[in-house]
Amino acid sequence: MNAISNSKKRNINMKNCWMKLLYISIVTVSMIGCNDKSRDLKFYGTGTLDIGQGWDTLYKDLGIKLIFEDNKNDVGPIISNMINGAAAFDYDVSGVQGGAEAELAKANKILPWDTTKLDNWNKTWDWVKSIPHCYVDGKLYGIPIVVNADAIIYLPEKIGLVTSYGVIFDPKNKGKVAMEDSWINSVIFTAIYLKENSIMTIENPGDLSEIELKGVMEFLITKKKEGQFKAFWSGWENGLSLIKSGEVYAMTGWEPIQIQAKKDGINCEYAVPREGYEGWTNDLLLNAGTMKNGNYENAHKFADWQMSGFYGCLMARERGYIVPNNLSLEYARTDTTFNFNEQVLKVEHVKNKFLNSKVYWQNTRPKNYKLYEEWWAKLRNTK
Repeated sequence: MNAISNSKKRNINMKNCWMKLLYISIVTVSMIGCNDKSRDLKFYGTGTLDIGQGWDTLYKDLGIKLIFEDNKNDVGPIISNMINGAAAFDYDVSGVQGGAEAELAKANKILPWDTTKLDNWNKTWDWVKSIPHCYVDGKLYGIPIVVNADAIIYLPEKIGLVTSYGVIFDPKNKGKVAMEDSWINSVIFTAIYLKENSIMTIENPGDLSEIELKGVMEFLITKKKEGQFKAFWSGWENGLSLIKSGEVYAMTGWEPIQIQAKKDGINCEYAVPREGYEGWTNDLLLNAGTMKNGNYENAHKFADWQMSGFYGCLMARERGYIVPNNLSLEYARTDTTFNFNEQVLKVEHVKNKFLNSKVYWQNTRPKNYKLYEEWWAKLRNTK
């Protein structure tokens, strides 16, 4: 009996041992899986910030796998998705046109950056670091990852040299011009034109009073009724296909569209308007969910990496955007992937817009932004 009993005990002990080993194995595999998942950083950003296979360099450098989701660059829906939806917790970081910081911070949907974890922040140009909308209550909430100033894309063979926004509103170009279906860009372009040509009294084209906004929007609505615009384009693909189609000779738009169209064989240029540019930043935001996702440290490493050189070189070459520091030029000196002289020209081109031309800053959340949205809805519904 004792021999049988002892044998049963040994079998039970062996079974328990195997169960413990199996449990430990399962837990270990789960932990490895969690750790791998924590290295996946989810980026909810404007489509032009995506570098595709370029993210492989991030993985090689830091072991962080980047999952990019295009937020379509329409700030109203983006803010709604962050505040009323789940975007602030589904994604770790966001790339949003500058100016949304205050509203998102007050809604507790984004966190302040810890600048002690950002070695390259101190290398950002001072005039960019001093942009007010990046800060809320003295804390840094938005890192201006890229900057540029926008104007007009045009076909010189069709319309000649363009030096003014007047080309968009000139009746002789009726049906051959376009603007973006976004008040964030199109209203300020129109306001700059009206202000600088003394057609309307406007204090700040980026933040219109109720009366100023009424005047600007009535001007645009009248032009639309007259058939001035071929289209109001929306998004990268639509804008690119429109200028490549030849159906429009000039349109207000993003410089990357002109760069890509030129690469695709279209003879198009980017205007230097005498009235000035619309300046903007696209800011990296630290989403509230990054803590829950276990990616707080990785988000800071990612932000520092974006400022470290490679990303800036790629943005300058592919988009015409610049990361506002000198690290991309330092990187291009030693990495033959990039043409150093071309990088210098790209950086100087953008810097000269801000330092040698008049620039009015884009404002994604002007004080009357709800009225902007109401007026833009009226414009859309105008036949």
